[in-house]
Amino acid sequence: MAILGHTLLALSLVALVLCYPNPPTCYTKVLSMARDLTHQAAMIKMEPETRRCMAHIPHLYLDVHNACIMPKMRQYVFLMDGLRELRCAYTRKVRVVGLEVRQLHMIMSQRCHGELVFTTDDCAALDRPLMSWSRK
Repeated sequence: MAILGHTLLALSLVALVLCYPNPPTCYTKVLSMARDLTHQAAMIKMEPETRRCMAHIPHLYLDVHNACIMPKMRQYVFLMDGLRELRCAYTRKVRVVGLEVRQLHMIMSQRCHGELVFTTDDCAALDRPLMSWSRK
């Protein structure tokens, strides 16, 4: 009877472990954050309350495989910090995007430094959207 109890306990633990997905790697975390940020940045450029003050901020297309992503994110954070004199800079969505771009930059430069592999260095590609980024 004790063996049956231990077997059931072991099987339930195995089933419990199999139900939880694997923890994300640094690469998958960066990839999902970049996709989300690209989408969020596009949305705040189109919203009526933030459209006017975000007009001079370039579109944000983050490709984690492009070596130019690091200076692009630094430039974007610098421009977002420059919005302080405009009223829309204090909206929650604009602040969240600025903070998340800063956080992604920090994760890529400090935590994932050895895991990321840049396959291209085409800086102009970050200025034009890919079709897969516009679909979400």
